[in-house]
Amino acid sequence: MRRFRFGAVVREAGSGAAWAEKARRLEAQGYDVLLVPDHLVGPRFAPIAALTAAACATTRLRVGTLVFANDFRHPAVLAKEAATLDLLSGGRLEVGIGTGWMARDYEGAGLTLEPPGVRVERLREAVAVLKGLWGDGPFSFQGKHYRIDGLDQRPKPLRRPPIALGGGGPRMLRLAAEEADVVNLGMRVRPDGSGPDDRDGGPAAFLRKIEIVREAAGDRYDALELGTSVVQVGERKAEEAWSAADSSSLGETPQVLLGTRADIIDQLRYWRDEHDISYFVVHHERDLDAFAPVVEELAT
Repeated sequence: MRRFRFGAVVREAGSGAAWAEKARRLEAQGYDVLLVPDHLVGPRFAPIAALTAAACATTRLRVGTLVFANDFRHPAVLAKEAATLDLLSGGRLEVGIGTGWMARDYEGAGLTLEPPGVRVERLREAVAVLKGLWGDGPFSFQGKHYRIDGLDQRPKPLRRPPIALGGGGPRMLRLAAEEADVVNLGMRVRPDGSGPDDRDGGPAAFLRKIEIVREAAGDRYDALELGTSVVQVGERKAEEAWSAADSSSLGETPQVLLGTRADIIDQLRYWRDEHDISYFVVHHERDLDAFAPVVEELAT
């Protein structure tokens, strides 16, 4: 039986003290992981500094990203930053990483948003570099996008941080199945970076994503942790759901959990027991307190 885990996406606070209090509150409510996104636009903290502060304010809570944008950092730089944070947090870091996708980030920073295939290919190489640099001894790598020549970084992480890859398109799902420890199932994003593709919603598409992961993972499937982001909880109106997605298209998936606490618990058990989804990330801070009793009952 897969163990339930619960994450919470937190984006900002008015001060260091307020940020630390948010982290401690999540820890007290039983959440497993505090997660921050990685975008250049909008009211969001930068990941490394925010995660370091959250780790310093807590003792049990794990910290991670949903997700680092690979195009913003060379993987050798990220590997060193992540190893340092893992060491300072006592081994509590989880590294979620993706290609980078939001067009406004790229436009605002003068970066080129290359086609999805190029970004996924570059991400595959970046994951190999991260794993290699977190290992023992010097590491070398020769790829199309990155070259590492006998680099022996210090410090090393206390243990290799779990790597989470997410997405909804087949290429990203296959990469996650082959290389990740955690797979976060989401909606496919439009190639132009304008937002999620609402044609990719609904239970049939969600179940197909699980099958793609299962087929691509092969013998490693049972070791994977499958998760998804919960974008609507309780009786909230559809128009208040994730602004980048059509809430109605997510109905009947674990991304929209409607009903009483007992109803939601039944839904989560169904998705875990029947479809192996055991890691649920609350996407909006507005839902954290309402979801806390579910966490309290199901977290072990």
